[in-house]
Formats: sequence, structure tokens, C-alpha cells
Amino acid sequence: MTKTMRRWTLGTVGINAPLSLTETEVPSPARGEVLVRAKAVSLNYRDKLMRESGMGLPIQFPFVPASDMAGVVEAVGEGVTRFAPGDRVISTFSPDWIDDKPLGTARNPPYRTLGGFYPGVLSEYVAFPEDWFVAAPTSIDDGEASTLPCAGLTAWFALVERGKIKPGDTVLVQGTGGVSMFGLQIAAAQGADVFVTSSGPEKLARAKALGARYGIDRNTGDWVEEVYRLTNDRGIDHIFEIAGGPHLGQSLKAVAVHGRISVIGVLEGFDLSGPAGPLLLKSPVIQGISVGHRRALEDFVRAVDRIGLKPVIDHRYAFSEVPAAFDHLDRGAFGKIVIEL
Repeated sequence: MTKTMRRWTLGTVGINAPLSLTETEVPSPARGEVLVRAKAVSLNYRDKLMRESGMGLPIQFPFVPASDMAGVVEAVGEGVTRFAPGDRVISTFSPDWIDDKPLGTARNPPYRTLGGFYPGVLSEYVAFPEDWFVAAPTSIDDGEASTLPCAGLTAWFALVERGKIKPGDTVLVQGTGGVSMFGLQIAAAQGADVFVTSSGPEKLARAKALGARYGIDRNTGDWVEEVYRLTNDRGIDHIFEIAGGPHLGQSLKAVAVHGRISVIGVLEGFDLSGPAGPLLLKSPVIQGISVGHRRALEDFVRAVDRIGLKPVIDHRYAFSEVPAAFDHLDRGAFGKIVIEL
């Protein structure tokens, strides 16, 4: 008898495009592939954009969304050497990007990701090449591990791989979403002083409990002026620019001389803008962060086990509750949203 599995699919894209729970045959791993039984999937803001617009990617329908999963290797195809049945693994966001530069050109920048160019992981089983996975951390559960491939690695890549963060640096994260909460925890573990901007005292109190030194309520005044006051006008060494659009101008004002701004989000628009004065006079590094490569994810996994990092999960949903999980994604979350199988 053919073994079947459940998966969530989109038949079209658009605002509130319907998600359907369908049944299909469990795939068999081909040569070089591993069959992984999913245990948890985490959602990212990118999944919302994919559902709403497809982001201009050549996706095929029915389309399985989501890029981040943790699971257990069920079977391996011929020639597989990196994993064996029973191994706990997590997916990689950009499967073709092992180290150094990703594949792509100036005309066609790299963006071959799971749940986008490639099919996603919101399925009970996936069969992918073994190079598309890394070993999961041993110190956290499957739901927590599923949050690492995109949000966790983005923060790690910005601060450690590219940012070379050191003790005593100042780091500012905007908001209390998944990437920002990972940035807070990674920076604090590296001995940095962390500033968080958010809306309301409750979120700021929770961020401080996770290791932030300063909380700035962006609804009660100019957060840049508050940064000046708290740093004696020095500014911030590393800024996570989550909003994008014209908000980059605020980060240019707040960044320290020769500081660094990691552009991560586009909540306020894809077209970035800001004043030339601070850019020219302070000469900061403005870096775009498109998650990171597999080698950095492997480094991050080791760090998670070594420093005892516990990903922040707002809510865990059952596999049958995927539409509710996407509704929660629309509303915003403190940390991550996880779907458990």
C-alpha cells in the first residue's frame, strides 16, 4: 500500500489566498537525498509576502510554503554520507549557498530559497538533497530548532559572521520579532549592550528580561534622541534596520561613527532612503543581510549549544492550525511562530 502524507498548499497567491490541507504520496529519497519527517516548522515574514504576491518568483502550483523546519531523517538515498536514519536535522534557507558568495550575478541576484524558488517544508515529509540540511542543536527541542535557519541565522550573520561583534559594542534591534529577539540574545551573549525599540512597556520589559540593557518606547518620543541621550551622543555600533523604506534615515542618524547598519526588513517599503549628511560624515557600513550560508548556520548551531541560547517562541500551533498561525503572522509576534507536527 502506498504511504501518504499531509501537506499545506497554495493554489494561487493574493491577500488571504486560501491554504489547503491536502494529501499526497510520501516521496522516496533519490540518490544523494534524505527523507526527513518534519517535527516542527517556523514561519517568517517572508512567508506572508510569498502568500500575498509570490514575490515575483517562478513558483509552481500547488505550492508548499515555508522554509524553516526541524525533523528526523527517516531514510537515505544511495550515496548519502552526511546523515543516517534517526539523525535530527534542520533545513537551510538557501540550499545552494554552502560558503563564501552565493550563486548569482549583478543582473540576477541570488535568491534560490526553500519556500520560494524551491518548494517549501509545510509538509509531514520532505525528500531533499543531503546538502540542504545541517545537524540540529542537541540542547533545544524541535520547535525551537525550527526557528534557526532563517531568523536565527540572519541575526548571527549580521552580528558575528559579517559584523565581528565584540564585548562592549552597542547593538540596537528594532521591534520584538524573531530576528530582533535572536539579535538581542546573540549580542548579549557576546558581551554587547543591547538597545530595543518597541511599542509599549510590556514588550520592552520582556525584552529586558532576555538581556536587553535599554528599552526605548518608540510611541512616546523620538527614539533617535533617546539613543543620543543614553549613549552620550556616541550612537550605536550595530543597528538592525527592520523597517526599511524611509526609516533607514533614522538609523543613519542613530548609528555611531564608522558603525554598521544591517538592512534586514522592508516593513515600510523596498525603496530605501535617508539623508546623505550622516552617511558621508559618519561613513557607516550599510549591509544588506539575505540570511546566510550553510557554514555559518553550522557555526550558529554550535554556538546555540555552547551558550545555551533558547529561541523565543510566541506560540506553538498544531499542524491542523496552519491558517491560524498565518493569521498570527499577519498580526505580528513576540519572537517566533511555530507549527508542530
